[in-house]
Amino acid sequence: MAAGACVGAVPALPVVEAEGRVFPAMTLRRVRMEAVVDGEVSRGDDTAAVPAQVPRMRQDVPSSPSADDLPDGLVVADAHARIIVFNRTATRLTGIAAEAALGHDFRDVLPLHDGEGRDWWKCVDPYGGLRTRTRHPERSLFLAGGAETLVTAAYTRDAAGRVERFTVSLRDAAQRTRQERDRADLVSTVAHELRSPLTSVKGFTATLLAKWHRFNDDQKRVMLETVNADADRVTRLITELLDVSRIEAGRLEMRRQVVDLAQEVRKVIAGRVAAGDAEDRFRLDVRGPVPEMWLDPDKVGQILGNLVENAVRHGAGTVTIVVEPDAHEEGAAVSVRDEGEGIPPEAAQRVFRQFWRGSANRRGGTGLGLYIVKGLVEAHSGVITVQRAPGGGAEFRFTVPAGAPDYA
Repeated sequence: MAAGACVGAVPALPVVEAEGRVFPAMTLRRVRMEAVVDGEVSRGDDTAAVPAQVPRMRQDVPSSPSADDLPDGLVVADAHARIIVFNRTATRLTGIAAEAALGHDFRDVLPLHDGEGRDWWKCVDPYGGLRTRTRHPERSLFLAGGAETLVTAAYTRDAAGRVERFTVSLRDAAQRTRQERDRADLVSTVAHELRSPLTSVKGFTATLLAKWHRFNDDQKRVMLETVNADADRVTRLITELLDVSRIEAGRLEMRRQVVDLAQEVRKVIAGRVAAGDAEDRFRLDVRGPVPEMWLDPDKVGQILGNLVENAVRHGAGTVTIVVEPDAHEEGAAVSVRDEGEGIPPEAAQRVFRQFWRGSANRRGGTGLGLYIVKGLVEAHSGVITVQRAPGGGAEFRFTVPAGAPDYA
């Protein structure tokens, strides 16, 4: 005697016999243990019939996928609203054991409410509503304990439109909650960062328009320079937001050409000195020749600018930029080091996330700079890491391959 079982077969999964023949897809049903004795199948009286063309299970054939293999929670009710399938993920999401759910009315086992506290089952009335309904789109509902879950449902009907099976899928809402929180953080950050420069621009332009003849040329120049600087700040913020959008969508456009990394570093340093930083705060260390680098010069400048600005803003002492061949001499490695307190080891994996800020600078910047740097480096097929610098402080090091021209 050989024994087999098929419990809660997954909808639309074909059955494959050991010899490789594929049989039509099975539908979800509750099938009890069966025994094969001398070629005859013995089942309990309440077992649903198995299609004749589906082969009997054998000891040498792997068991068919079951509802417990699904990543989402699955609850299936029969024509009488009794639960016939309650998989392992549904148990994890709801905290209800399958043994306590099977055979009971699904509305009693799984009470769901919307955001206003209304009973969702009474609102949709699965067995008494319109017979033309086939499914309910995904929506956020709440379990009895207050946990949020994403629910979608589908109907299987007979020829007369009566419900034969009502299938409910449950998904954890934690990921969507995190995404919504990130979007809310982005909106809040953008609003905060835009408010200050726009207030300044509005204030100075309104003052100049109203009292132009009361200011001398030097005063007018100071006001206009402030307006210009704040406009640049707004432009940079909008550029950051566009970069974030392109990185997340995988739509960064690369315009490669030969780039001299050492010269790009010198441009960034010259820009910082022109903006008021002391020239002796920066040191460039070029160690050996690097291969001909085909990179996007604008994006390389943005990478170096963000890393140097990060070192100036959050670090201390001399900012050292090292340019050298990579370990395999097939590309280049650039390190930006400062002499500040550095980044704690436990935070090293978080610095490239959106909205990350050092503990001492929670209110400064958008927290998007290093996230954008990582995206731009990876767009060049490179890698960026952070570690403790040899002299203390933080060291951001990125490597990029030599690349090739776009037309190659």
